[in-house]
Amino acid sequence: MSKRKQTLSTLTGDVTPRQRIWDAIRHQHNEDGLITMQGIRIALRRQQDLSEGRISDYLRALIAGGFLVRSNPEALPATTAIYTLKRDVGIEAPRVRRDGSLPPPPGREQLWRTLKIIGTCTGQELADAASTLVTPVSRAAADEYLSMLNRAEYVKTIREGKPGLPARFQLVPSRWTGPMAPQIRRTKQLYDPNTGKVIYSRVTKTEGGEP
Repeated sequence: MSKRKQTLSTLTGDVTPRQRIWDAIRHQHNEDGLITMQGIRIALRRQQDLSEGRISDYLRALIAGGFLVRSNPEALPATTAIYTLKRDVGIEAPRVRRDGSLPPPPGREQLWRTLKIIGTCTGQELADAASTLVTPVSRAAADEYLSMLNRAEYVKTIREGKPGLPARFQLVPSRWTGPMAPQIRRTKQLYDPNTGKVIYSRVTKTEGGEP
């Protein structure tokens, strides 16, 4: 089995259904340029949470958004359709709506992408630079994200914070793993969807100091 196929077969749990479908589409595109429902199902190993209806919904949205083109529109049923990938935008699955429009990126992704270009920053500076009119980002959100990224060694501390002087951080260049923002889980873990790994877990200790 090729390395690419091994990667596809392990896409479970933490990776969204949309991302798994997109990976299967790109996999077929790289193999022979043709995308079919059967090929997607095979690539996904018939994962139970991904029905043909769910896959079809995302395929239709990708067509509406100009990412996919149906090569045989006359074919019925839809499961016999053949598609070609018109716009390969990279590893991250397009967050395309049913009508083909794209929503603004969530605030955390704005923070992650801004980190790559801003240089050193405080939480407030990062929030200001990442904010848009549609999706403003608060300083509290930026501070929380920087704190977790710092614990996971994705950013380094340039200046320690003290009263009246906020801490200053910088992205570690070698820790830029890709365009998808590392996610803070409810369990206080940092999960990186670019690598498929939990990068940091906050250990909760008892009153006696034992983990």
